[in-house]
Amino acid sequence: MFRRYLPLFIMVLPGFLYLLINNYLPMLGVLIAFKDINYTKGILDSDWIGFKNFEFLFKTSDALIITRNTLLYNLAFIFVNFSAAIAIAILLNELKSKFASRFYQSVVLLPYLISTVIVGYLVFSLLSMENGFVNKTILPMLGHEAIPWYSDPKYWPYILVLVSAWKGAGYFCVIFLAAIIGIDHEYYEAAKIDGANKWQQISQITIPLIKPVIIIMTLIAVGKIFHSDFGLFYQVPLDAGALLPTTNVIDTYVYRSLLTLGDIGMSSAAGMYQSVVGFLLVLISNFIVRRISKENALF
Repeated sequence: MFRRYLPLFIMVLPGFLYLLINNYLPMLGVLIAFKDINYTKGILDSDWIGFKNFEFLFKTSDALIITRNTLLYNLAFIFVNFSAAIAIAILLNELKSKFASRFYQSVVLLPYLISTVIVGYLVFSLLSMENGFVNKTILPMLGHEAIPWYSDPKYWPYILVLVSAWKGAGYFCVIFLAAIIGIDHEYYEAAKIDGANKWQQISQITIPLIKPVIIIMTLIAVGKIFHSDFGLFYQVPLDAGALLPTTNVIDTYVYRSLLTLGDIGMSSAAGMYQSVVGFLLVLISNFIVRRISKENALF
């Protein structure tokens, strides 16, 4: 049997080695989260300190704020980005011209390929108090005074969600579009014969048939719900201290703490905390989805 599938094993080998080296071997570093790292002794010989590194996250006064921000932002990103991506994918699928379809795919995917540092300065060119396009052009046209965007945190939940959707929806759009293209056109032809309009075709055929892809992508996103896009939360607000109540998340908090404390044990503890919670959320979400699927199958 091994000889029969030897070419397939050889094809899998590079990917397997990548996962082993990049994803599994570094898991040995989880020991750092439970040790007081002393570089002269090395990782293995450093003193065990139990869960003291985790106390940094849970005993600080900012723990509730950064956990709340991380969870709520990621939930908003999942809902808004996926909704926008599915809508764009459906619209692109309706284009008859292959050139137009490929052109618009490239246009919506382009922001995903742009560095977050550049995105941060693009946002700054729009929202700058002195020369920003919004403050100098749009708001005066509407009869409003300039808004100090980088000193008022109340606007940033909306700004970050919009920037995330603009940057990330194109990537998810390509995935959902590939799933939509794979749907057999005979379903739509049968629906047309039965008198279904375009909206009924989308709601009764397209969405149900790409539901497995949506579920898988959602589960993957849920698994990373305690991990934030560091560039989005650090580079886009330009690390403005006044915005920390609404832009500070676990990743940026740990980074800022490392700059001041230099404690890699605390950083490792935060990473382990995020990974374990994400893993449990994936299991719970998968269990709920399976139960719902079984109940629907009964009916």
